[in-house]
Order: sequence, then structure tokens, then C-alpha cells
Amino acid sequence: MNPPKTPLYTPEERLRRDASVWTLVQGVLAPVQFLVFLVSLYFVTRCLMTGEGEQWALASVVVKTLCLYTIMITGCIWEKVVFDKYLFARSFFWEDVFSMLVLALHTAYLVVWWQGIWSPVEQLWLAVAAYATYCINALQFILKLRAARLEKPSTDNVLMAQAGSAT
Repeated sequence: MNPPKTPLYTPEERLRRDASVWTLVQGVLAPVQFLVFLVSLYFVTRCLMTGEGEQWALASVVVKTLCLYTIMITGCIWEKVVFDKYLFARSFFWEDVFSMLVLALHTAYLVVWWQGIWSPVEQLWLAVAAYATYCINALQFILKLRAARLEKPSTDNVLMAQAGSAT
């Protein structure tokens, strides 16, 4: 027999999540960031394969990284509102841990790009590594979102949480 599974959200957390404007912000930023990623991936791949559009490719990674920083900052605010922790909340601990690797690689890209430490091709390969980790992290969050949707809160728990938050 399987042990009972810990829900992603307590009834109170679910209410805070559903009431927070930051949930909408994350819901808008995630697909925007993914679109920016796809455009940048096109430029990066094109440059690595043909040598064309180097400046577009390099700049697109900067734009993608700025989008990543935006979604990470707003995501931390969202976690604080929902879980009372800016990072590493129980329900998103491993996603947040892996996000640190994603941030580190994107930040390393900005450093080598800004300082001109590596050649443009080496910079783009670093971007490819950063993008690979971004894809894994995005998949983690998509799976977590799916799990949250499949998790049906009991009406009694939600009503009890609402009554508790009203007092």
C-alpha cells in the first residue's frame, strides 16, 4: 500500500495562490519567456550552423536572460505570498534548486558576453548549455502545474480554510 501523498498546496496555500495577482503574472510571463527562448534558440542555432547573425544571436540570449531574471524575481514574490518563503518552499524545492543552476549558467553567459572573455561561438555554446537546463527546469514546472491541476482539493478542506482565514 502506498503512503498518503503530501498535497502540493494546503487549503490555505491554495486560497492564497488563487487570490494572488502574482499567479496571473507568472501565468503570463512563463509563455512570454518561452516565446523569447524559441526566438533566441532560432538565432543561436542559425549562427552556430551558418555563422550568420552573430550579433542577433548574442543579443537574443541577453534578452532571454533578462526575461529569466524577471520571472525568477516575480516567482520568488509568488512563493512568498503563497508559501511564506521566497525560495525553496516545500512544494517547489527541487524546481528551485535546479533553477539556481539555470540562473548560474545564464549569469555566466552575461559575464562572458559583457567582458568579451570568450569568443562569440564559445559564448553561444554556453547559451546552449543554459538553454538545456532551462528546458529541463521548464519541464519540472509544467509537470508540477499538471500535478496541481490533477490534485482535487476537497470542498470541505477549502470551506474550512476559508472559514479559518475569515477569523
